[in-house]
Amino acid sequence: MNNYQNGQNTAAAAEKNIRTDFKESMTYGDYLHLDKLLTAQDGVSGHHDETLFIIIHQVSELWMKLILHELRAAIDNIHKDDLQQAFKQLARVSRIQSQIIQGWDVLSTLTPAEYMEFRDDLGNASGFQSYQYRMIEFALGYKTKHVLKIYEKDAELHTQLEKAFNAPGLYDAAIQKLARSGFAVDAEVLERDVSMVYESNESVRDAWKTVYRDVDTHWELYQLAEKLVDIEDWLQQWRFRHMKTVERVIGFKQGTGGSSGVNYLKKVLDQYFFPELWEIRTDI
Repeated sequence: MNNYQNGQNTAAAAEKNIRTDFKESMTYGDYLHLDKLLTAQDGVSGHHDETLFIIIHQVSELWMKLILHELRAAIDNIHKDDLQQAFKQLARVSRIQSQIIQGWDVLSTLTPAEYMEFRDDLGNASGFQSYQYRMIEFALGYKTKHVLKIYEKDAELHTQLEKAFNAPGLYDAAIQKLARSGFAVDAEVLERDVSMVYESNESVRDAWKTVYRDVDTHWELYQLAEKLVDIEDWLQQWRFRHMKTVERVIGFKQGTGGSSGVNYLKKVLDQYFFPELWEIRTDI
């Protein structure tokens, strides 16, 4: 036995209080429902690399669940003027986004030849149909009503999505906070139909310019603005890595869900969630 093994055995032997009897109590696996989690990778093709494809997308969906959890809490805390708590939650969202981006690096190890061996078995299933991704877009203010039709198969899910579609987003909460802080924001913005895609507004742009030109006076609003920019920046990097991974694996083929694939993914890179926060960088 080598020294490394001796060290490991000594360390284990020194832990006299480690619990080994779980006949009547909850284990780590029980708590995390690993029986369900680790048996949810049933593929449809039997191909070795389908496991990679499934796990990457499942992990992304778990991260997106946490993003939504934090975004909802942050929106609520901004409405309550508890910005410090919101900052913590928004910073966490940015860290989660970085994890999802790294996932594309793993998926890009799937070669075109390997993917083509099971792609047809996916039928019309596509990441385009990710309802959590749509809910993240809705929470960030990008509303596309026509995509709701995808989810009509599940009435309960469709209702949840409609609710998210018609709810104020993160930027709505930030703009309302600007108004409560004494900035003159146009009534048409404060009372806008939040089911519509947000469009840049001069009064909002002027308010953010004031914040950035006098950071010391408006420190919390400045921090809020930068947290929003972080999230949009990371989201665009996420979209870019998605687009390049798809291009690397399938080129310019049509997506399994019927989208134009890479061409569609390139177009969404031009979408902005918080337009004034980008526009003022030229002005200040």
